[in-house]
Amino acid sequence: MSFKRTILLTAALAATVGIAACSTTASEVKPTPSSKVTVPMTDAKQQVVDLLKSIETGNAGPVAYINPNQYTQHNLSVGDGLAGFGAVLQALPKGSAKVNTVRVFQDGPFVFAHTDYNFIGPKIGFDIFRFEDGKIVEHWDNLQDTPTQPNPSGRSMIDGPSVATDLDKTEANKALVKAFVDDVFVNGRTDKRASYFDGDNYIQHNRRVPDGLSALGAALEAMAKAGVRMTFTKVHKILGEGNFVLTVSEGEFGGKHVAFYDLYRVQNGKIAEHWDTMQEIPAKADWKNSNGKF
Repeated sequence: MSFKRTILLTAALAATVGIAACSTTASEVKPTPSSKVTVPMTDAKQQVVDLLKSIETGNAGPVAYINPNQYTQHNLSVGDGLAGFGAVLQALPKGSAKVNTVRVFQDGPFVFAHTDYNFIGPKIGFDIFRFEDGKIVEHWDNLQDTPTQPNPSGRSMIDGPSVATDLDKTEANKALVKAFVDDVFVNGRTDKRASYFDGDNYIQHNRRVPDGLSALGAALEAMAKAGVRMTFTKVHKILGEGNFVLTVSEGEFGGKHVAFYDLYRVQNGKIAEHWDTMQEIPAKADWKNSNGKF
């Protein structure tokens, strides 16, 4: 299928769906004030925000950001290529989708976004897009149903700081988070956990865990006592920009094969804040593409 024909098809699908735009557009996403030097919104970041927003608006323009000859899809519920993206638009009930990207960061050819979705129910998602020669060629994501109540500390899964700072510390912060995940979650070295935090000064957005390092430890111990097994078997990606670092991991939770996406904010060389999503990986027989989750 030609690129022109693909754009026309996607536009037709969007017109058929008739997805209504909400009052806040992607271009209205604004950074929060900061006293530190921050990175500007790059073209690639804006393209990702616009593409995600097109799920809501039905705008066919952002499809041009995707390489029509190479678009590898890792969402296992979506078909591969542009045809799969168009099918998603077509399947959404009219006026049902809402998309609000709260954070967007870039690490080389990768752009990763943290988004508040509502399609077929409210969800929180992380999306990763890989660019090549100025076009999007690959996509990964992880979605979790949005809880109806805040966590025990009154926080949602998506609130908090949204703009990267400390850009000169990107690699050091990635190394810190990599070491933390490897020590604590992959190898179970719980005795090293405290060294990665500034005492009990830790902000938590996990739906079930309150703020504080001590609360995190208590939650992990309670799961172990209840026989709920959580293991990280492999860390597939570590992406970062400034003080924000995203890890993409594979493992097991409660006997289910899952993907863990964890976003960390680092402050003065210590982990200060955490957001996450966890999604079960379906059986291979149910995949709509053959690319795998990771």
